[in-house]
Amino acid sequence: MRAIISVVGQDRVGILNRVSGACAECNANIVDVTQSVLQNMFVMVMLVDITDIRVDFDALTKKMSALGEEIGMVIHVMHEDIFNSMHRI
Repeated sequence: MRAIISVVGQDRVGILNRVSGACAECNANIVDVTQSVLQNMFVMVMLVDITDIRVDFDALTKKMSALGEEIGMVIHVMHEDIFNSMHRI
């Protein structure tokens, strides 16, 4: 099972560190990551393997959302199945 984590907000030092650290705490393995800074706006999308997470999926989404509030970013977690269904024609 995999999930997509998106992170958006003003660029600052340590964003990748904080988000990847939260993933590690939950045992969510980062499979792929892409990030960009556009006119001081930071955007990152991560694909994470959640097969062996130590918390349930809802707890993971709440943890990431709380982290986003803490660091002044918007962090959204979406299960890969939902993501694929939304983007299927």
